Amino acid sequence: MEKTLRVASIGMVVLLGGSIVFGQIKRTVLQQTDLSIAGREVVTAKAEFPAGGSTGLHTHPGDEISYVAQGTVELVVDGGSKMYKAGEAFHVDAGKVHEAKASGGPAVVIANYVIEKGKPATTPVK
Repeated sequence: MEKTLRVASIGMVVLLGGSIVFGQIKRTVLQQTDLSIAGREVVTAKAEFPAGGSTGLHTHPGDEISYVAQGTVELVVDGGSKMYKAGEAFHVDAGKVHEAKASGGPAVVIANYVIEKGKPATTPVK
């Protein structure tokens, strides 16, 4: 059975087989499984950013733990920003409004979302 990342829709969302295009990035679910914590699941996804591509402002109903596999990503949270390059990881608390942008070229991020089961993994912010 093919899995797709649940996104609370506001912008452009296009299903591409097991992937979705959300804003300017392509997300492909690599794994989605229940955790030993009641009511929680983890979704592991690959996010592919074109040069200058951005997720747009969004939130998650649980923590995001991500690893930059390729390129450089600027993470914007609470009005501040920090650059992460290939080989570095970052964490975003549940419910925090944030945005990730590819900086200087294409980028690939492997994201783990530890979320409430049945909730959209990503909700865009208006």
